[in-house]
Amino acid sequence: MAFDLEEQEQLDEFKAWWNKHGKVITSILIAALLVYGGWQVYQYWTNKKSTEASNLYQALVTTDLGNVSEIKSQTDKLTSQYSGTPYAGRAAVFAAKASYLAKDTAHSKAQLEWAIKNAKESNIQAIASLQLAAMLYENKDYEGAKKVLNENIDVGYVGLKDNLLGDISLAQGKTEDAKKLFESALKNLDPQGKFYQLTKQKLESLGE
Repeated sequence: MAFDLEEQEQLDEFKAWWNKHGKVITSILIAALLVYGGWQVYQYWTNKKSTEASNLYQALVTTDLGNVSEIKSQTDKLTSQYSGTPYAGRAAVFAAKASYLAKDTAHSKAQLEWAIKNAKESNIQAIASLQLAAMLYENKDYEGAKKVLNENIDVGYVGLKDNLLGDISLAQGKTEDAKKLFESALKNLDPQGKFYQLTKQKLESLGE
């Protein structure tokens, strides 16, 4: 196919431009394809891990709470192999409950501490913090409980946090501090919920 003079000049210009910039453009295109391919592989891997973790978690929560050894085994698998998924933190909290009921407080605390540090969901971290603080409160480790509660806790759990801090202050004989904390808790608790009514009763008993 013959080109006229103008077309030939344009073709020659393109060839010259390509000779100068072609390698760079090719490298950019290859890099883009590699990034895209890598992203697709990562997405596949992430979805696969999430699905596997979900299945394991569903099996875990249907396990009888009395079967502590099986719960520990399944939880260890989730927290070691699927720690990047939200199911690992949930599993740790579930295992903490089972261990607590079995009076294995050391393992229960360890699971809650793991969830506080590693859970991918702020609400799970908050639940773990409240449960660990409650355990410390029961053991009269008031300073330890306050330290746990004074870490960042999801705003949705501030009412429960202040309620427990009020209990701690009351146990330490700090009645006025307890009143203030109970008052603060009431502002953040659901008025229709049981914790609201319990907190209100505690505040009234102190002479609101």
